[in-house]
Amino acid sequence: MSQIQPFHLAIPVHNLADCRQFYGSVLGCTEGRSSDHWVDFDFFGHQLVIHYKPKSEDSLHHNPVDGKEVPVPHFGVVLEWDDFHALATDLQQKGIQFVIEPYIRFAGQVGEQATMFFLDPAGNALEFKSFKDIGQLFAK
Repeated sequence: MSQIQPFHLAIPVHNLADCRQFYGSVLGCTEGRSSDHWVDFDFFGHQLVIHYKPKSEDSLHHNPVDGKEVPVPHFGVVLEWDDFHALATDLQQKGIQFVIEPYIRFAGQVGEQATMFFLDPAGNALEFKSFKDIGQLFAK
């Protein structure tokens, strides 16, 4: 495989309108097809579908990674270095409350990366990350 292929991800949301606004206006994702119960987005070149599901009381689990409590489950994308930092600045200016503020994880080690975590309005955890050296993406 010589080229990264887009993935498809469907996530549950309990408030379609709030999440539609979040993914469209806050994250800048272009909206595609939709119905009364779901909306497609171009999520940084990948297909994300938000599907209405009644709210549940399930809470996120956290696992320790690099001294931080990483929410589980979570999803996101790997961005180019400059794009990551531009998005982080944009989200900070928009007042996004981070679960884990943007920082450099594994500094000076194999797999060094910029990362940040935040929640969408339905409580889905998102992680955006970047590698100065994309060759480190799967390095051990």
